[in-house]
This record gives sequence, structure tokens and C-alpha cells, in this order.
Amino acid sequence: SWGTFISPLQTPSREAVGFEAFCAGGLAPGWSLTVQGHADAGEDKFEINFLTDAGDIAFHVKPRFSSATVVGNAFQGGRWGQEEVSSVFPLTLGEPFEVEVSADTEHFHIYAQEQKVLQFPHRHRPLATITRVRVLSDHRLAQVELAKRGLSWGDGGY
Repeated sequence: SWGTFISPLQTPSREAVGFEAFCAGGLAPGWSLTVQGHADAGEDKFEINFLTDAGDIAFHVKPRFSSATVVGNAFQGGRWGQEEVSSVFPLTLGEPFEVEVSADTEHFHIYAQEQKVLQFPHRHRPLATITRVRVLSDHRLAQVELAKRGLSWGDGGY
């Protein structure tokens, strides 16, 4: 059984939460998150975090307009891991954008403007404990969609 909820809420750190969803059965593999919005602020206040039951960040992705890079990382056991940085950056400040994050059994895949920008190997297992996704943004978000993709599911210890 799974359920999805969306809650526009403010966190104490004053970061705007544009979207939050929870899936008891886990968000990887087989789910896809698509965020459409407008990059109208010069600050790098847009990020997507996939969170675990324990509160770790299994996957953090952040487009950095200031350096024209996309950064992926994970926060586990109280510390950040090694950043993975992509200089493929098809986003333009002042223009509408679309970012999609999907997951298979081995990686998170990040696309921006339908171009692949980053492939991030899973650092957190089991994947079924990745149950929450949160989009933080000061940019205007037009649409956020969380959809289940038609992957073959099994009990293969994901």
C-alpha cells in the first residue's frame, strides 16, 4: 500500500518547500519526479532531496546557476559524501525549466530540458527505505509530478 501527499509548507530555515511527497513502499526504483518552473531568481535556491526513513538524504541534486553546474550528493550518518558535478547545464536564468529525476536499481538519472545531465550511483540501501521526496525552491514552480514508471518490480532485495 502506498500513498502520496503534497504539502506546501515552510521549514524553520526559511527555505521555501515547493513540494513534498511520501511513499511508504519506497521511491526507487520505478518512480519519476518532474519539476517544471521558472528560474527567475539569481540565487541557487532550487534543490531536490530524496530522503530515507531515518532522515538521511539518499540523493540531493542541485542546479547551480552561479557556476553552471549540476551537483549530486548524499548525506548519510551526519555527513555529506563526495560531490558529483556535471558541467552539462542546459538551464538558463530567466527561462522556464524542466528537471526530471528517475531511478532504476543502480542509479538516479537526472535530466534537464530533456538532456541527461547526471547519473548518480545509489549510495543508500535498501532502496525501499527512500520514502520521501522534497523540492526546495525560491523559483516559481509551475508543476511538480511524481509518477510511477512501468518497471518490473520484484522482491530482489532492492
